[in-house]
Amino acid sequence: MMNRWCCVGVFLISFAVLSYPVGAELDAAEIGKAAGLEAATKADGVVRLGWVRTDVDVRVDGMPFKPQAGLGSWAAFKETENGAMVMGDTVVFQDEVDVAMDAAFENGIAVTALHNHFFYDEPKVYFMHIGGQGDPVKLASGVKGIWDAIKKVRRANPAPQQRFGGEIPVDGEIDSELVDRVVGHASSTNNGVVKVSVPRTGSMNGVAIGGTMGLSSWAAFQGTDALAAMDGDYIMTANEVQPVLRAMRKQDIHVVALHNHMTAEEPSFYFCHFWATGPVEKLANSFASVLQAQADSN
Repeated sequence: MMNRWCCVGVFLISFAVLSYPVGAELDAAEIGKAAGLEAATKADGVVRLGWVRTDVDVRVDGMPFKPQAGLGSWAAFKETENGAMVMGDTVVFQDEVDVAMDAAFENGIAVTALHNHFFYDEPKVYFMHIGGQGDPVKLASGVKGIWDAIKKVRRANPAPQQRFGGEIPVDGEIDSELVDRVVGHASSTNNGVVKVSVPRTGSMNGVAIGGTMGLSSWAAFQGTDALAAMDGDYIMTANEVQPVLRAMRKQDIHVVALHNHMTAEEPSFYFCHFWATGPVEKLANSFASVLQAQADSN
Protein backbone atom coordinates (compact mmCIF):
# COMPACT_ATOMS: atom_id res chain seq x y z
CA MET A 1 0.00 0.00 0.00
CA MET A 2 1.33 3.42 -0.94
CA ASN A 3 1.12 6.20 1.65
CA ARG A 4 1.37 9.98 1.19
CA TRP A 5 3.11 12.55 3.32
CA CYS A 6 2.36 16.28 3.35
CA CYS A 7 5.36 18.51 2.83
CA VAL A 8 4.75 21.46 0.46
CA GLY A 9 3.28 18.74 -1.76
CA VAL A 10 2.35 15.15 -1.13
CA PHE A 11 4.79 12.59 -2.35
CA LEU A 12 5.07 8.87 -2.72
CA ILE A 13 6.61 6.92 0.13
CA SER A 14 8.62 3.80 -0.62
CA PHE A 15 8.89 0.72 1.54
CA ALA A 16 11.89 -0.85 3.24
CA VAL A 17 12.21 -4.62 3.49
CA LEU A 18 10.21 -5.87 6.47
CA SER A 19 11.76 -8.12 9.09
CA TYR A 20 10.65 -6.40 12.30
CA PRO A 21 8.09 -8.29 14.42
CA VAL A 22 4.52 -7.17 13.69
CA GLY A 23 3.11 -5.04 16.50
CA ALA A 24 6.46 -4.72 18.29
CA GLU A 25 6.85 -1.57 20.36
CA LEU A 26 9.56 0.67 18.97
CA ASP A 27 12.86 0.39 20.77
CA ALA A 28 14.55 3.79 20.92
CA ALA A 29 17.85 2.23 21.94
CA GLU A 30 17.91 -0.04 18.89
CA ILE A 31 16.91 2.78 16.56
CA GLY A 32 19.53 5.07 18.05
CA LYS A 33 22.22 2.41 17.78
CA ALA A 34 21.39 1.82 14.11
CA ALA A 35 21.46 5.56 13.43
CA GLY A 36 24.61 6.19 15.45
CA LEU A 37 22.80 8.85 17.48
CA GLU A 38 20.79 9.08 20.67
CA ALA A 39 17.08 8.54 20.04
CA ALA A 40 14.27 9.62 22.33
CA THR A 41 10.75 8.26 22.76
CA LYS A 42 8.09 10.97 22.92
CA ALA A 43 4.89 10.85 24.97
CA ASP A 44 2.90 9.57 21.99
CA GLY A 45 5.32 6.70 21.36
CA VAL A 46 7.09 8.32 18.40
CA VAL A 47 10.85 7.82 18.43
CA ARG A 48 12.86 10.79 17.17
CA LEU A 49 16.48 11.43 16.43
CA GLY A 50 18.17 14.55 15.13
CA TRP A 51 21.33 16.19 13.90
CA VAL A 52 21.82 19.96 14.03
CA ARG A 53 24.00 21.40 11.25
CA THR A 54 26.62 23.24 13.27
CA ASP A 55 29.31 22.30 10.74
CA VAL A 56 28.63 25.20 8.33
CA ASP A 57 28.17 28.86 9.26
CA VAL A 58 25.01 30.25 7.65
CA ARG A 59 23.73 33.80 7.32
CA VAL A 60 20.08 34.58 6.58
CA ASP A 61 19.13 38.09 5.46
CA GLY A 62 22.60 39.22 6.49
CA MET A 63 22.29 37.87 10.05
CA PRO A 64 24.40 35.07 11.52
CA PHE A 65 21.84 32.28 11.82
CA LYS A 66 21.83 30.01 14.84
CA PRO A 67 21.50 26.37 13.71
CA GLN A 68 18.96 25.68 16.45
CA ALA A 69 16.56 28.11 14.75
CA GLY A 70 16.02 25.90 11.72
CA LEU A 71 19.08 23.96 10.56
CA GLY A 72 18.10 20.69 12.18
CA SER A 73 17.92 17.37 10.36
CA TRP A 74 15.52 14.92 11.98
CA ALA A 75 13.78 11.59 11.54
CA ALA A 76 10.68 10.38 13.38
CA PHE A 77 9.58 6.75 13.67
CA LYS A 78 6.02 5.67 14.40
CA GLU A 79 4.90 2.12 15.11
CA THR A 80 2.71 0.50 12.44
CA GLU A 81 1.24 -2.95 11.83
CA ASN A 82 4.25 -3.72 9.66
CA GLY A 83 7.01 -2.35 11.86
CA ALA A 84 7.35 1.42 11.54
CA MET A 85 7.01 4.37 9.27
CA VAL A 86 9.65 7.08 9.13
CA MET A 87 9.41 10.62 7.95
CA GLY A 88 11.96 13.35 8.30
CA ASP A 89 13.82 16.32 6.95
CA THR A 90 17.49 16.61 6.09
CA VAL A 91 19.38 19.89 5.78
CA VAL A 92 21.48 19.87 2.62
CA PHE A 93 23.77 22.36 0.95
CA GLN A 94 23.85 22.40 -2.83
CA ASP A 95 26.89 20.15 -3.20
CA GLU A 96 25.35 17.56 -0.85
CA VAL A 97 22.05 16.94 -2.63
CA ASP A 98 23.26 14.35 -5.15
CA VAL A 99 25.02 12.17 -2.60
CA ALA A 100 22.21 12.49 -0.05
CA MET A 101 19.60 11.43 -2.61
CA ASP A 102 21.74 8.57 -3.90
CA ALA A 103 22.28 7.34 -0.34
CA ALA A 104 18.54 7.47 0.34
CA PHE A 105 17.80 5.27 -2.65
CA GLU A 106 20.62 2.87 -1.80
CA ASN A 107 19.07 2.42 1.64
CA GLY A 108 15.45 1.99 0.54
CA ILE A 109 14.38 5.46 1.67
CA ALA A 110 12.05 7.63 -0.45
CA VAL A 111 12.80 11.27 -1.22
CA THR A 112 9.52 13.15 -0.88
CA ALA A 113 10.46 16.82 -1.31
CA LEU A 114 13.40 19.10 -2.02
CA HIS A 115 13.03 22.84 -1.51
CA ASN A 116 14.24 25.93 0.33
CA HIS A 117 13.07 27.30 3.68
CA PHE A 118 14.81 30.69 3.49
CA PHE A 119 15.53 33.68 1.25
CA TYR A 120 18.88 35.50 1.16
CA ASP A 121 20.68 32.62 2.84
CA GLU A 122 24.45 32.27 2.45
CA PRO A 123 25.42 29.60 1.59
CA LYS A 124 22.15 28.37 0.05
CA VAL A 125 20.34 25.90 2.29
CA TYR A 126 17.90 23.28 1.06
CA PHE A 127 15.78 20.65 2.76
CA MET A 128 15.36 17.08 1.53
CA HIS A 129 12.33 15.36 3.05
CA ILE A 130 12.34 11.59 3.35
CA GLY A 131 9.97 8.76 4.19
CA GLY A 132 9.53 5.01 4.24
CA GLN A 133 8.01 2.00 5.95
CA GLY A 134 9.34 -1.30 7.23
CA ASP A 135 11.83 -2.52 9.80
CA PRO A 136 12.61 0.48 12.07
CA VAL A 137 16.22 -0.61 12.56
CA LYS A 138 16.79 -0.81 8.82
CA LEU A 139 15.07 2.53 8.36
CA ALA A 140 17.29 4.09 11.03
CA SER A 141 20.35 2.59 9.35
CA GLY A 142 19.16 4.14 6.10
CA VAL A 143 18.88 7.56 7.71
CA LYS A 144 22.41 7.13 9.01
CA GLY A 145 23.55 6.31 5.48
CA ILE A 146 22.11 9.58 4.20
CA TRP A 147 23.63 11.69 6.95
CA ASP A 148 27.00 9.92 6.72
CA ALA A 149 27.13 10.65 2.98
CA ILE A 150 26.57 14.34 3.70
CA LYS A 151 29.24 14.40 6.39
CA LYS A 152 31.71 12.82 3.96
CA VAL A 153 31.18 15.70 1.54
CA ARG A 154 31.86 18.25 4.27
CA ARG A 155 34.97 16.45 5.47
CA ALA A 156 36.38 16.66 1.94
CA ASN A 157 35.36 20.31 1.47
CA PRO A 158 34.40 22.19 4.66
CA ALA A 159 32.87 25.06 2.66
CA PRO A 160 29.94 24.26 0.35
CA GLN A 161 30.92 24.48 -3.31
CA GLN A 162 29.55 27.18 -5.61
CA ARG A 163 28.89 25.06 -8.73
CA PHE A 164 28.69 21.48 -9.93
CA GLY A 165 32.09 21.67 -11.56
CA GLY A 166 33.31 20.72 -15.01
CA GLU A 167 33.62 22.86 -18.11
CA ILE A 168 31.05 25.64 -18.52
CA PRO A 169 29.07 25.58 -21.80
CA VAL A 170 29.54 28.56 -24.10
CA ASP A 171 26.91 30.20 -26.27
CA GLY A 172 26.40 28.55 -29.63
CA GLU A 173 23.94 26.54 -31.69
CA ILE A 174 22.03 23.39 -30.80
CA ASP A 175 20.95 20.83 -33.41
CA SER A 176 17.19 20.86 -32.84
CA GLU A 177 16.64 18.00 -35.28
CA LEU A 178 18.92 15.81 -33.19
CA VAL A 179 16.90 16.64 -30.07
CA ASP A 180 13.64 15.92 -31.90
CA ARG A 181 14.92 12.59 -33.15
CA VAL A 182 16.23 11.41 -29.79
CA VAL A 183 13.29 12.56 -27.64
CA GLY A 184 10.62 11.73 -30.20
CA HIS A 185 8.83 15.06 -29.88
CA ALA A 186 9.10 18.24 -31.93
CA SER A 187 11.07 21.07 -30.32
CA SER A 188 10.96 24.83 -30.70
CA THR A 189 13.89 27.25 -30.83
CA ASN A 190 13.91 30.71 -29.25
CA ASN A 191 17.04 32.87 -28.91
CA GLY A 192 19.20 29.80 -29.50
CA VAL A 193 17.47 27.76 -26.79
CA VAL A 194 15.99 24.47 -28.00
CA LYS A 195 13.03 23.36 -25.91
CA VAL A 196 11.03 20.16 -26.12
CA SER A 197 7.81 19.57 -24.17
CA VAL A 198 5.79 16.43 -23.49
CA PRO A 199 2.26 17.37 -22.38
CA ARG A 200 -0.25 15.43 -20.34
CA THR A 201 -3.80 16.09 -19.22
CA GLY A 202 -5.65 16.48 -15.94
CA SER A 203 -8.12 18.77 -14.26
CA MET A 204 -8.09 21.51 -11.64
CA ASN A 205 -11.18 22.58 -9.76
CA GLY A 206 -13.13 20.42 -12.17
CA VAL A 207 -11.75 22.19 -15.28
CA ALA A 208 -9.88 20.11 -17.87
CA ILE A 209 -6.30 21.36 -18.38
CA GLY A 210 -3.27 20.23 -20.35
CA GLY A 211 0.22 21.17 -21.46
CA THR A 212 -0.57 24.79 -22.31
CA MET A 213 -1.72 25.27 -18.70
CA GLY A 214 1.53 23.88 -17.30
CA LEU A 215 0.97 20.11 -17.34
CA SER A 216 4.09 19.04 -19.19
CA SER A 217 7.53 17.56 -18.82
CA TRP A 218 10.08 19.66 -20.66
CA ALA A 219 13.78 20.17 -21.26
CA ALA A 220 15.62 23.23 -22.58
CA PHE A 221 19.08 23.01 -24.17
CA GLN A 222 21.58 25.85 -24.60
CA GLY A 223 25.24 25.93 -25.56
CA THR A 224 26.70 23.81 -28.35
CA ASP A 225 26.19 20.27 -29.55
CA ALA A 226 29.53 19.32 -27.99
CA LEU A 227 28.77 20.83 -24.59
CA ALA A 228 25.34 22.07 -23.56
CA ALA A 229 23.33 22.75 -20.43
CA MET A 230 19.94 21.14 -19.95
CA ASP A 231 17.36 22.34 -17.48
CA GLY A 232 13.73 21.38 -17.18
CA ASP A 233 10.92 19.79 -15.26
CA TYR A 234 9.22 16.40 -15.02
CA ILE A 235 5.53 16.29 -14.16
CA MET A 236 4.59 13.18 -12.18
CA THR A 237 1.70 11.49 -10.47
CA ALA A 238 2.34 10.13 -6.98
CA ASN A 239 3.28 6.62 -8.06
CA GLU A 240 5.75 8.00 -10.61
CA VAL A 241 7.82 10.16 -8.25
CA GLN A 242 10.29 7.58 -6.95
CA PRO A 243 10.86 5.85 -10.33
CA VAL A 244 11.51 9.21 -11.99
CA LEU A 245 13.92 10.38 -9.27
CA ARG A 246 15.84 7.12 -9.37
CA ALA A 247 16.04 7.20 -13.17
CA MET A 248 17.29 10.78 -13.09
CA ARG A 249 20.10 9.96 -10.74
CA LYS A 250 21.08 6.91 -12.82
CA GLN A 251 21.45 9.32 -15.74
CA ASP A 252 23.53 11.71 -13.60
CA ILE A 253 20.86 14.40 -13.81
CA HIS A 254 20.95 16.79 -10.85
CA VAL A 255 17.62 17.09 -9.00
CA VAL A 256 17.29 20.72 -7.89
CA ALA A 257 13.69 20.86 -6.64
CA LEU A 258 10.79 18.51 -5.91
CA HIS A 259 7.42 20.01 -5.02
CA ASN A 260 3.84 20.65 -6.14
CA HIS A 261 2.61 23.49 -8.39
CA MET A 262 -1.13 23.32 -7.78
CA THR A 263 -3.92 22.41 -5.39
CA ALA A 264 -7.28 20.77 -6.08
CA GLU A 265 -5.97 19.06 -9.21
CA GLU A 266 -6.88 15.55 -10.39
CA PRO A 267 -4.79 13.50 -10.31
CA SER A 268 -2.38 15.08 -7.85
CA PHE A 269 0.73 16.20 -9.76
CA TYR A 270 4.28 16.75 -8.54
CA PHE A 271 7.16 18.46 -10.31
CA CYS A 272 10.87 17.75 -10.34
CA HIS A 273 13.21 20.43 -11.68
CA PHE A 274 16.63 19.42 -12.92
CA TRP A 275 20.00 20.46 -14.36
CA ALA A 276 22.71 18.66 -16.32
CA THR A 277 25.58 19.43 -18.69
CA GLY A 278 27.20 17.41 -21.43
CA PRO A 279 26.95 16.67 -25.16
CA VAL A 280 23.47 17.42 -26.51
CA GLU A 281 22.90 13.88 -27.73
CA LYS A 282 23.75 12.44 -24.32
CA LEU A 283 21.52 14.94 -22.53
CA ALA A 284 18.59 14.31 -24.86
CA ASN A 285 19.00 10.56 -24.41
CA SER A 286 19.03 11.03 -20.64
CA PHE A 287 15.83 13.08 -20.75
CA ALA A 288 14.15 10.46 -22.95
CA SER A 289 15.40 7.61 -20.75
CA VAL A 290 13.72 9.13 -17.69
CA LEU A 291 10.49 9.59 -19.64
CA GLN A 292 10.61 5.90 -20.53
CA ALA A 293 11.22 4.91 -16.90
CA GLN A 294 8.23 7.03 -15.96
CA ALA A 295 6.04 5.30 -18.54
CA ASP A 296 7.27 1.88 -17.41
CA SER A 297 6.24 2.63 -13.81
CA ASN A 298 2.55 2.67 -14.77
